[in-house]
Amino acid sequence: MKPPKQRRVSLLLKSLVSLPALLLSGCTMDDLRLFHPVGLVARAETHYIVLLVIAMSVIIVPTLVMLIVFPLRYHHSRNAKYTPDWHFSLGIELAAWGVPFVIVAYLAYLTIQGVYAVDPWGPGILVNAPGASQPPITVQVIATDWQWVFVYPDQGVATIDDLVVPAGRIVKLQMTSTGNMNGFYIPQVAPMVDVMPAMESKDAFELDQPASYIGFSTDFSGAGFSWMQFSTRVVPQADFDAWVKSTQASPNQLTYAAFQKIAQPTVNFGAKPAYFAAPDKGLFGEVIMAAMQGVVYPVPDSLTKKVSENPAQGAQTPASPQ
Repeated sequence: MKPPKQRRVSLLLKSLVSLPALLLSGCTMDDLRLFHPVGLVARAETHYIVLLVIAMSVIIVPTLVMLIVFPLRYHHSRNAKYTPDWHFSLGIELAAWGVPFVIVAYLAYLTIQGVYAVDPWGPGILVNAPGASQPPITVQVIATDWQWVFVYPDQGVATIDDLVVPAGRIVKLQMTSTGNMNGFYIPQVAPMVDVMPAMESKDAFELDQPASYIGFSTDFSGAGFSWMQFSTRVVPQADFDAWVKSTQASPNQLTYAAFQKIAQPTVNFGAKPAYFAAPDKGLFGEVIMAAMQGVVYPVPDSLTKKVSENPAQGAQTPASPQ
């Protein structure tokens, strides 16, 4: 039978080993969307993240092991060798300086390579993508409180909380915000990019197979933040063309005046989509200029106190732009 001290140490080690499993016991891999990348950009991002974590673990894991082993081995109660005149070890010096130097150099190499591969303003990984031979699809993204407006300037349509793109084509996003900073993020598809007022951000991706994903804002921006989600639908080219044609026939037109009403603080429960035809060609630029000039859309007091799906309780009371 083990002495009490050894039993306590053994129990502690077993607890530490089982801790990650306990922390993740309520999760499944299907819930971890970040670990299911789709498309060249997301797969490249995950690839570099994994390599960086492995490289850093070469230092972190041995260090953690030594933090446990050394105190146990060289505890004052043990009969460790006492060498008061010891002052130098070539092996220790090489390990202490050489290994970190090599790891840092490798991390720098991976970081530079990864930055160019998934740079939102022009991902190098998409240069040889299957859809690189075709003209890209441009989508202008405008974040409001608390909805996402998607404008297709070349197709002459716009949507709210519904990003529809064709499979096999590079999608280039131009992004801005009416007031608050938001984080545009589709975990399986593209890296997170901050969307800021009076500025233009960019992102890009390409998906070869039809599918549906959920995007959302990663930056807290007020009462409706929890419902600031949007659908991302990747459809065949023929279906995309048909969708554009049907949307162009919508009686709703997205003029700047109409956009100012949409930009009022609104909680879109369930991310219900809306569709518009003939958006103003300069709408994206007008939103940026308005933000530069200080145009804001104040949040009503009712939305700072309580958010309810019942309109009678003031959850979607509009305010006037200032």
